[in-house]
Amino acid sequence: MKVVVLAGGISTERDVSLSSGRMIYEALKRNGHQAILLDVYLGYEKDDVDEIFHKEEDWAKEIGAVGEENPDIEAIKALRIDGEKNFFGPNVIAICQAADMVFMALHGQNGENGKIQACFDLMGIRYTGTDYVSSALCMDKGLTKELLDYHGVPIPRGISLKKGEDMRSVPFPCIVKSCNGGSSVGVCIANNETEYVAALEEGFRYDDEVIVEQYIIGREFSVGVIDGKALPVIEIAPLQGFYDYKNKYQAGSTIETCPALLSVKKTEEMQRMAEDAFRILRLKNYARMDFMMNEKEELFCLEANTLPGMTPTSLLPQEAQAEGISFEQLCEKIMENALGHGNCEAKSFKGE
Repeated sequence: MKVVVLAGGISTERDVSLSSGRMIYEALKRNGHQAILLDVYLGYEKDDVDEIFHKEEDWAKEIGAVGEENPDIEAIKALRIDGEKNFFGPNVIAICQAADMVFMALHGQNGENGKIQACFDLMGIRYTGTDYVSSALCMDKGLTKELLDYHGVPIPRGISLKKGEDMRSVPFPCIVKSCNGGSSVGVCIANNETEYVAALEEGFRYDDEVIVEQYIIGREFSVGVIDGKALPVIEIAPLQGFYDYKNKYQAGSTIETCPALLSVKKTEEMQRMAEDAFRILRLKNYARMDFMMNEKEELFCLEANTLPGMTPTSLLPQEAQAEGISFEQLCEKIMENALGHGNCEAKSFKGE
């Protein structure tokens, strides 16, 4: 197939997206596809667009590893003088329309918030991942929490605050996170009033709304779901601090155990909760749910990731590997689901 691996963009997760895109692109090439790796914001400016899928070129040769800090997005924006008028880079839409499939390797805003998915739906462009509605629901952590809570999925207690609102008192320790962020960018733990003020300031750097919720002390887990079926549970244990941007993407910073060392009962409970969240949030194709388990072994669903990372340190590929699914097979399975099910329509939660 002719496949565009769409990556990059101008979110704070740009570098993570490029790393995911490189891994996916190289896997698809090994699988025999006519794959190209395309930056959604910078696009392709040469005059041989009509021949792009036949070019003998290593599209990933200039992509490096994810750094310890999120990238300078203003420097990326400066590379295009028309960026304010059109998010899509030169020839991006035309190239995607010429492809059989767009493999979405985008992360963060303008990748996981549903806007690109809605545009592609209108233009008849087939893509991997969930649709625009569920993307928008899951990008907004406040809406995600409301839906999960309504359907009885345990979540950390908390509040949302908009920029300019009076700061409300909360019990400590608490965690502050940007409402529409990802990769733990704009996430801080506050143990007292001074740290809380600083955490709010950091969160509002990235979004006009933040979530403030109880900090669950315990073990952290993640569960991928493909076509409504949960993968093995993975446990995440950072060597220092919490699972922040650095610990997610710097090799050796975190101990990841898959399958997680849990009882069969607790494993099945978490997998069932992940599958429930997948249905509640109207997700399609694949996603990944994050969890905390406190000292009483009570589970709390933190959020849903609609385009989980596919970098060398990412969790979903490790979970698939534990099931005997190689990275190449995982990419193929994701595309097959998108082709066969129109982005893999999830069953209605109440219609089970």
